[in-house]
Amino acid sequence: MTVLHLARRATGLAVLVSSALGALSAQAASNTLVGWANLPALTVADGPTTGQFGGTGFGINSGLLPLINGQAVQGFSAVLNGPTAGSYYVMPDNGFGNKANSADALLRVYAMQPNFKTWDGSAVVGSGTVSALNYNTGAAQASFNNSTYISLRDSDNKLSFSIQADYTNYYNNAANPLVDSSIRSGRLLTGADFDIESMRKDKNGNLWFGEEFGPFLVKTDATGKVLRQEVPLPGVISPDNPLGGTVNLGGSRGFEGMAINQAGDKLYTLLEGTVTGDAPKSLRINEFDINTESYTNKSFLYQLDALGTNIGDMTAIDDHSFLVIERNGGTGTSGNPFKKIYKIDTNQVDANGFAAKTEVVDLMNIADPHDLNGDGSNTFTFPYVTIEDVLIVDANTILVMNDNNFPGGGGRALTPDSNEFLLISLAAPVPEPAGWALMLGGVGLLGAMVRRRRC
Repeated sequence: MTVLHLARRATGLAVLVSSALGALSAQAASNTLVGWANLPALTVADGPTTGQFGGTGFGINSGLLPLINGQAVQGFSAVLNGPTAGSYYVMPDNGFGNKANSADALLRVYAMQPNFKTWDGSAVVGSGTVSALNYNTGAAQASFNNSTYISLRDSDNKLSFSIQADYTNYYNNAANPLVDSSIRSGRLLTGADFDIESMRKDKNGNLWFGEEFGPFLVKTDATGKVLRQEVPLPGVISPDNPLGGTVNLGGSRGFEGMAINQAGDKLYTLLEGTVTGDAPKSLRINEFDINTESYTNKSFLYQLDALGTNIGDMTAIDDHSFLVIERNGGTGTSGNPFKKIYKIDTNQVDANGFAAKTEVVDLMNIADPHDLNGDGSNTFTFPYVTIEDVLIVDANTILVMNDNNFPGGGGRALTPDSNEFLLISLAAPVPEPAGWALMLGGVGLLGAMVRRRRC
């Protein structure tokens, strides 16, 4: 082959690769909604009456509470992969927002499966509904019954403070209703005991919950039974801490986010609020060792955006990079919603201890070319107050969900908010390709990715 032929071949390949990259870039110019499902706000599971202390429901939802002989399946604050492919374990938070109104809200983890609305190349398919599953087998269930969840409980009296199950009347106040017999007999944990906001499974199959009242870490077995005393974060005290101490963290500003490394032996806890004395709009990330069940000396800082006020979740990409949801309190009916997902890298820390931060998704500007949620727009927005769940499905796709703050409303309209499940195809995949060698490993791969984006 002559030099001229080699040159022409090289030039042709370069043009082909450039064209493929250009097409990929054009298709990946925005993050794209590729799956959507919805769980109605008023979805109820079996259990004791809840919401007896929940008030009227923020006006627009007055009359929804209490739920007689039922528990609200609501307020999703953490998500893990479920018992079968495409299913999820979903953790609601403490119930109705604070310690004073959630004594009859049970702390649970549910198994469920969304039947996503998707585009099959010619039409929108899928019901967009969410089904209850057997927690262990993944078998479909007609309702959220006692086979679909685990209940957190301190049946072996491991915790160091009194819980609602220790009382005759809720809040240990004779003027209040009697604590339900199932809570007392099972020593079930409630939203007045912990405000759980994050959940991870370790290498041994045990569950760790990050909560906000302490803030504490709570360790349970796979069935939700508490295995040890709560673990405080040294030097940090919330106003709701049952053990007391000098308060230096705002209320409801504890472990909103928590990630675990690939080996399952290190947790990374992310506070939602700034500790007194720390730099403004800085949030602490602390490393916790599963083997020793203690905090290590490693810590980092997360820098909130100028428009950001809170984080919603954190999940690991690898051992040093993480996805973090950041937001403000704006909604579709009030204020200016700021809802984004960032990637941070703890291998890149500046002189002040802040991890490097890069925007990945603007949740208020997602392409929806096939209008999967049926709102008549080809741009999807996610304007709920609290967006608290992100899970990496694959290198190109993440799952994102909201906490609907039941019985709150106003996210999209002046009605009770539902729980939405989103599959988002990423413009910049995570984990990122390991350099140009991988990215240029085959023009066919690039073409396949381009075709995937067009679907």
